[in-house]
Amino acid sequence: MFQWKKKLYRGVCLTFFLAITVTVLQRGSPPGLFTQDEQKRLESSELLSAHKRETHLSNDGFWAPKADRLFTETPYNTDHPSEWDIISINCTANSNLTKLSWFTTLEPNFQQFLLYRHCRYFPMIINNPQKCSGSITLLIVVKSIITQHDRREVIRKTWGKEKEVDGKKIKTLFLLGTAMKEDERANYQKLLEYENKIYGDILQWDFLDSFFNLTLKEVHFLKWMNIYCHGVHYIFKGDDDVYVSPNNILEYLEGNSSPDLFAGDVLQKARPIRKKENKYYIPTSLYNKSHYPPYAGGGGFVMAGPLVHKLYKASETLELYPIDDVFLGMCLEVINVSPIMHEGFKTFGIVKNKNSKMNKEPCFFKNMLVVHKLLPDDLMNMWKLVHSNLTCSQKVNIL
Repeated sequence: MFQWKKKLYRGVCLTFFLAITVTVLQRGSPPGLFTQDEQKRLESSELLSAHKRETHLSNDGFWAPKADRLFTETPYNTDHPSEWDIISINCTANSNLTKLSWFTTLEPNFQQFLLYRHCRYFPMIINNPQKCSGSITLLIVVKSIITQHDRREVIRKTWGKEKEVDGKKIKTLFLLGTAMKEDERANYQKLLEYENKIYGDILQWDFLDSFFNLTLKEVHFLKWMNIYCHGVHYIFKGDDDVYVSPNNILEYLEGNSSPDLFAGDVLQKARPIRKKENKYYIPTSLYNKSHYPPYAGGGGFVMAGPLVHKLYKASETLELYPIDDVFLGMCLEVINVSPIMHEGFKTFGIVKNKNSKMNKEPCFFKNMLVVHKLLPDDLMNMWKLVHSNLTCSQKVNIL
């Protein structure tokens, strides 16, 4: 009789657990838990970003500014936890939006983004806080995805190699989410954990690494820096398909002492794209202004360490947008910092004509700070050429 009761009790508990699980799944999944069908729909017409909330939506509770999210400039070291404080995913769709008429006019991918835009921070899977111990002159931070191990390997052997130059320490970190395809996630995760065991230079959070989640990666990094990094003088942040010259960056930084330095390939008065077939299309119902604030191309830029903590506080006052470089431009606007245009940052190539021989000329690369875009083999070959006995007719004065 006792065994019978025990089995009945287990059956009731299992049924109760399954009921709760089904209920949670029916309520929707956050950005880190999209289903395969949702991923395909999102990838079919990728989303761009923009600016702050729209004026004609400002009366709605979701869009209205909150008094406790106003930007105030306070010392970063008095207002941060001692470690990453997000330990669970607690995120459901904002169903109130579905009742609004303007929301129903948006494409499905924009609807999905807005439904979960309030899901701001996620747990860490891999953390390496020791990277920020001591005084660091230049912290190289690279946006990567879990499947592109080859790009990270080449970067570690070239411009991302950790070293000390005339007493100036250079450290490197890679920022990642989780694999997009569920069937690949477990295997790639094991490989990433082994990679991190070897190098100890990975930061990974529990959200999908998708175009829609680029800004999530930005705000997670800003929060991480605010917690762990208080002795970093400068940060280079860029993509994993660029050529970078750390020596040229250090030479440039020698003449700059501003705590608000932010330099890169700056776009002024860029217009939001309204063509639906374009990757960077954005509907007017999401952003109705004619121009974006000034921002630096996300391929690569340099900023002062103290500025990062101001940007973190500014980011907390803004709603998320899925284009990280424009979002960062909005943060700069909040704190009244103007990004500096520098000719050494070529985030569209040496020249915009992709077929031009100038884009493959090592003498141009020798004098640049950042050049986009090179795949692993091309990056390695260019690095070897630039650091060989290269003879150039003259040096371009860009530093």
